[in-house]
Amino acid sequence: MTVKTLKDLLDEGVTGRHVLVRSDFNVPLNDAGEITDPGRIDASLPTIKALVDGGARVVLMAHLGRPKGEVNPKFSLAPVAEALSERLDQYVALAGDVVGEDAHERANGLNDGDVMLIENVRFDPRETSKDEEQRKEFATQLASLTGDNGAFVSDGFGVVHRAQTSVYDVAKLLPHYAGQLVNKEISTLAKVAENPDKPYVVVLGGSKVSDKLGVIKALAPKTDALIIGGGMCYTFLAAQGHNVQKSLLQEDMIDTCKQLMETYGDAIVLPVDLIAASEFDKNAESKVVDLDGIPEGWMSLDIGPKSVELFEERLSSAKTIFWNGPMGVFEFEKFAAGTKGVAEAMIKATANGAFSVVGGGDSAASVRTLGLDEDGFSHISTGGGASLEFLEGKKLPGVAVLEA
Repeated sequence: MTVKTLKDLLDEGVTGRHVLVRSDFNVPLNDAGEITDPGRIDASLPTIKALVDGGARVVLMAHLGRPKGEVNPKFSLAPVAEALSERLDQYVALAGDVVGEDAHERANGLNDGDVMLIENVRFDPRETSKDEEQRKEFATQLASLTGDNGAFVSDGFGVVHRAQTSVYDVAKLLPHYAGQLVNKEISTLAKVAENPDKPYVVVLGGSKVSDKLGVIKALAPKTDALIIGGGMCYTFLAAQGHNVQKSLLQEDMIDTCKQLMETYGDAIVLPVDLIAASEFDKNAESKVVDLDGIPEGWMSLDIGPKSVELFEERLSSAKTIFWNGPMGVFEFEKFAAGTKGVAEAMIKATANGAFSVVGGGDSAASVRTLGLDEDGFSHISTGGGASLEFLEGKKLPGVAVLEA
């Protein structure tokens, strides 16, 4: 794969040129509209700073949440513009629209080294349209923000698995380059996907088996251990014949889980005990139980301490580790120990020479929420779905379109 990078663009020269950058600013907000995890914003800074230092006139675009093609103030990028202004130590203006009059006026008024942000691209229904002509029309309007000598930099790794206008179609209209973040993600994940040092251990969590089925089938033959926790483990446990009571369960996937365990045998490692909860609540009554010990009407919200020990043991000898998905409801303190234990085991293995990758999404959020040292991992990806699809061997549209 040959892709022009940000370095190539900077070598060509960006002074006085408008550069349209697709970033990933899809950050979590609390009820007050405040950013609770700025990780994706921080990851975008190296590319933006390099363009600013090069004298580019930077036009940033991104989405936030799922406004479903309608303008919704709840999903405005205003908090992102404020966070960027603080981190870049310069004012980042937010346009009042996406490709309207205000966006064009502000883009035309940029000076060398200035940065602006257009409103949430998903306020426009054409961003996610299945109609190629509609996307092309929107892409043309986005590209027009750069004038006659513009360029496009793709730096939102969390969206490169989507063939959406600001990720895919706009790249066809402008000279295109991979930003520092996208370039780093691809090269790092390639180490895991193509030739991982053995023993290779994959840890998968999250809620649904169906969401991870592709990656299980792709990775199970390559791994020395495929550790499964989180909500998805209960379907596997049910397939073994355990009564998981009211725990999260995909009944239509039980037979699939049986087949996976028959096919991959000892490679699939499941919990051996659980933390049961009287209800889905941070203050729920809880107790450690064995696999058949969940009280009637209760549910499990985390793996138990013996499971953490078992998983730690498997991780301790690993040379390559990929983790995607928490082991339990880490947002509730009572049910965070499984996720924290696995993460700490990864940090320990990394200190002993393992190459460890946290595969974005909730896993990355849990590292920060639980106050763990981000530097303890070799790499924390910004793209949950994108990193999984990359490891599955799927072609990522937003990367494929950058190929020279």
